[in-house]
Amino acid sequence: MLYRFAGFELDIAAGELRAEGDPRALEPQVFALLALLVDNRDRLVSKEEIVEKVWGGRPISDAAISSRIKAARAALGDDGRTQRFIRTLHRKGFRFVAAVEAQPRVAVAPHPQAQTSVATLVQQLDHLTRPSLAVLPFQVLGDASQCAAIASALPDELISELAKLHWLFVTARGSTFRIGAASCGFAAIGQTLGVRYCLSGSVELSRGSLSIVVHLMDAADETVIWADRFHGPVDDVHLMREQIYGQVLTALDVRIPVREAARARLLAPEALDAWSAYHLGLQHVYRFNRRDNAIAEQLFERALALDRGFARAYAGLSFVHFQSSFMRYSDDVRAATLKARRFAESGLQYDPFDPFINFTMGRSYWLDGNLDAGIGWLERAADICPNYAQALYALAWTQTIAGHPAEGRPRVDLAMRLSPIDPLYYAMLATRALTHLTKGEDTEAADWAERGARSPGAHVLIAMIAAGVQAIQGNNPRAATWAANVRERSPTLTRKGFFHAFPIKHSPTRERFDHALKRLGF
Repeated sequence: MLYRFAGFELDIAAGELRAEGDPRALEPQVFALLALLVDNRDRLVSKEEIVEKVWGGRPISDAAISSRIKAARAALGDDGRTQRFIRTLHRKGFRFVAAVEAQPRVAVAPHPQAQTSVATLVQQLDHLTRPSLAVLPFQVLGDASQCAAIASALPDELISELAKLHWLFVTARGSTFRIGAASCGFAAIGQTLGVRYCLSGSVELSRGSLSIVVHLMDAADETVIWADRFHGPVDDVHLMREQIYGQVLTALDVRIPVREAARARLLAPEALDAWSAYHLGLQHVYRFNRRDNAIAEQLFERALALDRGFARAYAGLSFVHFQSSFMRYSDDVRAATLKARRFAESGLQYDPFDPFINFTMGRSYWLDGNLDAGIGWLERAADICPNYAQALYALAWTQTIAGHPAEGRPRVDLAMRLSPIDPLYYAMLATRALTHLTKGEDTEAADWAERGARSPGAHVLIAMIAAGVQAIQGNNPRAATWAANVRERSPTLTRKGFFHAFPIKHSPTRERFDHALKRLGF
């Protein structure tokens, strides 16, 4: 459909707004919102309907809607005072009020599946800006009568649970359950449903044992990017359901960002969309060095320039400034601390239920030494997503340095089981070390600390933990080796810097660490 009004053309099929024939750049959600209002110009469109149609029903703040309305008005040369095109009805919604001429758009060689409805447009635009997934019905191997219900119920529950993830677009059951992977292949499914990833699986029951295999596929090239097998007595099916959901969630949270970043590297810088810039920024921020942190900041800022309401990009910037303060990259540590908090707060305004944003908010309180406030936010992140490994580890870390290792240890153990290839796995190992140290288990602490310091990506403060724990344990040669490693990597790092990053509140542990680092010359 093509709509004309006041010198503008809104081309639904092309996904384009033109002014006197010249295209005007619009963020995907802004275009989708404008199309929704124009398509329903004969009536009021409520905020609830906007959330349902543009955001897929996800919890969205009024500020997010207002920012998109403001952007749509700006593209039309309108504003909140004149309201020549988009009129606000206080506490009710919005209506498009300009005179519109509508005409069908002639398409060239349309695809049999092609549609130009606004609802379809919203889906297509959303796919461009964030990763998208189709969960397919699982295949039944063997006697269908015995496990057909499980093969249908598992993906159905996964769709319901994964749909709660605000960073991932999950295709509805009504579409995915009409398609069989075996009949047309994952590439065809990806094209038909407009998704980048497919989750499929198989169920087999034999002699009372249930075997379930799950695959995460890149639909573009049908590459398996993660797979796992779950096996046990059929009576344990409910326990297996929980295991499957936990492992799937972790695989999505770890593997998809890596894949998205790889895809973004193939794009020219000017071609990066908001989600590509964000995922590429994640790759840099997890490297924990000054140069990559600066690159990550640029990428997250680019993501926000493309989409001002992109909640996770604010969380990314909070992570950047947390790292600047935590690692003392900044000459003004206090300013970095305040920015870490401020950007996390901005993310919460747009999406208060995103666990990553709540995670960054909780960690910002480390920098002030306010562990109680940090625990509250990290518990909220874990409540929103009980299998979010990074929130569990951060909560365990905070509880441990606050002097509660018995509460922290089961959480960090669960985090390591959930995400054994997590980019922060080294920090999980170091957390486990501190749970032992706080309980006076020095030998075990030394072993876990070394494992953490030797893990890929471990930053210099983890090496400092290894040095201190080895000194406490009485292994002076190992302590000296790690102390030398710290000085080589960060010659200016001191005890004060260490305790700024790790505000250990448990007095006996802090005193032992302080004495050990002092003996090592820090």
